[in-house]
Amino acid sequence: MDFLRPTTWEEALAAKADQPESVPIQGGTDVMVEINFDVRRPPALLDLNQVAELREWSMTGGLCRVGAGVPYAVVVDELGGPLPGLAQASRTVGSPQIRNRGTVGGNLGAASPAGDSHPPLLAAGAAVEVESRERGVRMIPAAEFYRGVKRSALEPDELIRAVHVPPATGPQYFSKVGTRNAMVIAVCSFAIALHPGERRVGTGLGSAAPTPRRALEAEELLAAELDWEAPLTPALARRFGELCARAAAPIDDVRGTAAYRVHAIGVLARRTLAWAWNDHLEKRAA
Repeated sequence: MDFLRPTTWEEALAAKADQPESVPIQGGTDVMVEINFDVRRPPALLDLNQVAELREWSMTGGLCRVGAGVPYAVVVDELGGPLPGLAQASRTVGSPQIRNRGTVGGNLGAASPAGDSHPPLLAAGAAVEVESRERGVRMIPAAEFYRGVKRSALEPDELIRAVHVPPATGPQYFSKVGTRNAMVIAVCSFAIALHPGERRVGTGLGSAAPTPRRALEAEELLAAELDWEAPLTPALARRFGELCARAAAPIDDVRGTAAYRVHAIGVLARRTLAWAWNDHLEKRAA
């Protein structure tokens, strides 16, 4: 197995173009586990941890641009204001050691349906910045990025450079169910983002289908029926939860049954909507 270790982004793109079968490492918290358990044996590893620019974030063009190498710990410590949903999800990832090492870019590259960063990125309307040496940069909306279980829209010669996320304009929440309170892969997860200026709500489901996905019918329901100046009615919250559960298409596995996941998504959807809505009304009243 070859080990490639570029120190600049240009070197990384060249290495990926020359060896498109190489597997990028940005943190290594997923890839190295798979290698250690002999789940995969790629012909080459492309270590991106020495590319300094990937560890930076900035506000660019009204969006928060988070480099692919920004670890979860930095998201928690520095981005809780503009990206509260992503920061909440980042707090639930693994242990402190994993949060210091693991990255949102690595989570996107793995494209696991259980990845914790995916639901808040979907709910917020994020886009993934990818690049190849030959074709340059392209932006992929998060809703179009996931193509199947651990499959993404990345071409073989492309690398993830950053994710662009609109700063929160309203409350955002993330919640997940696991077999214990820490260091656990989600049985299922859910994220919500309120966009009061657009009078709409964004959603994201995790570990409840072959890919992370939005609950589009539920979003359309709230866009049509939500009164942004009044308390949330129990009937509307219940219907929202039902439509979010309907959007799920889970499987039975060692972490939970499909039936349980469907039920849990409905519960998480109602709860996160209630939390976010209460915050929204408190802010209006202040």
